[in-house]
Amino acid sequence: MNAVKKGFIGIDVGTQGVRLVLVDQHGNKIYSGHENLSLTEYSREEQSPQEWWQACLRLLKAMSTSIQADLEKGLIIESIAATSTSGTVIPLDEQNKPLHPAMMYSDQRSAESSIKIKDLAEKYFAGEYGYTNFNSSSGLSKMVWYVEKFPEMAQKIHCWVHAADFISGQLSGCFHITDYTNALKTGYDVKKKEWPSYIYEKLPIKEQWLQKVVPTGEPIGTLKPGLTELLKLNKGIYVVTGLTDGCASQIASGAVGIGDWNTTIGTTLVIKGITQKEINDPAGRIYSHRHPQGYWMPGGASNIGADWVNDFSLEDIREFSKEGAKLIPTGHLSYPLKANGERFPFIAPEAKGFKPQGLNQLEIFVANMEGLAYIEHYAYELIEKLSGEKIATVFTAGGGSNNDLWMKIRANVLNLPIKKMKNGSGAMGAAILAASQTYFKNLVKAVEAMTCLEKEFFPDPELSYLYEINYKKFIALLMSKNYIKKEENYA
Repeated sequence: MNAVKKGFIGIDVGTQGVRLVLVDQHGNKIYSGHENLSLTEYSREEQSPQEWWQACLRLLKAMSTSIQADLEKGLIIESIAATSTSGTVIPLDEQNKPLHPAMMYSDQRSAESSIKIKDLAEKYFAGEYGYTNFNSSSGLSKMVWYVEKFPEMAQKIHCWVHAADFISGQLSGCFHITDYTNALKTGYDVKKKEWPSYIYEKLPIKEQWLQKVVPTGEPIGTLKPGLTELLKLNKGIYVVTGLTDGCASQIASGAVGIGDWNTTIGTTLVIKGITQKEINDPAGRIYSHRHPQGYWMPGGASNIGADWVNDFSLEDIREFSKEGAKLIPTGHLSYPLKANGERFPFIAPEAKGFKPQGLNQLEIFVANMEGLAYIEHYAYELIEKLSGEKIATVFTAGGGSNNDLWMKIRANVLNLPIKKMKNGSGAMGAAILAASQTYFKNLVKAVEAMTCLEKEFFPDPELSYLYEINYKKFIALLMSKNYIKKEENYA
């Protein structure tokens, strides 16, 4: 590798906004930008892919303006990758124009369809490994729901794409290719590397609607000439297959080697790791993505996350994050679930959030942090039980990892060290992915070169002891509510 400064672009289309970063081959940030999306009361169900793309284009233009001096000094943009929400899908016509707004991962309208799909998948795989954990957040469930709901529009479908694929397509002109991580919840068999026949034989889905699936981060083309000229960038910029947001955060956290595990706390809690073999969870709480290098990336996504933080003002968050250290452990049992229903680390459609009565705002704030840490603890217990492997360190990313009090609580609840990288955003994960097969030998090499440890939190024996007592009370309370069944309890 020569000394020429190379640039790698990562784009993250999230539920509430779009982020873009440009970093060099050492992970140093050259440019970053963010633009909020215009949300409505229906944004949890549907969003406009065209609005996503226009936001991306404005960010790319702003980046281009900002880096012209760097380009003149020899900076070469090497590649670009996009990440977005898992399970969000869009039907496209022959001109690759959306026939319908993007159906978001949080859209609940396909719940009934998912039951039928889950039953078909379980019969098809008959106990063998295969993705069967279909619910309303699955892309395939939404596809079936749309075809049955809008049969006339379905006749115009040329291809179904995922959210990240739409951005990759706008960049390269190639819409018919996706990656392992996005295809999983659309039913793709990542072990046999094929679309199971039940999808197009037993469901109202045509085989030609399904994309070609390739490893995550594989180049699929170059930036369209018109965009290259518009943005005044160098020619030959590779566009690589994107990935889901949880996997992007995992990459940015540094957890891409065998035995590494990552917790991302964003709108939801997502836990993912790297193993030699896939984890088979009969209950369907854990599913396994495919690592670009052939390993497995098992994990799960909870409905609980950092949504509850929005109930507090920025001023309160700053104050409570300082004052809260005096209260831990609080001894209070809070479960800050915003919407009903849980899918990981236990499946409980009837689950509802709860908190003790009579607490002041500071106490609620800290108890909510502890409650999410207890859920994280239970998730890792489940993982250890199913994998037979001990977890030694947890990497972390997402907005929740920026709060030192929360990190301290989590380290003590888990009784494990927690590592936070300097830039753990999903956009950074996409940028690292962009570099993984266009500049570096593989993803592991890219992460080693482009991530940097920012903070590490270690458990305190006394606090961990007290938290273990409270954790057992928390699990017992969930069992009393029948959210966790006795046969599922690994405490």
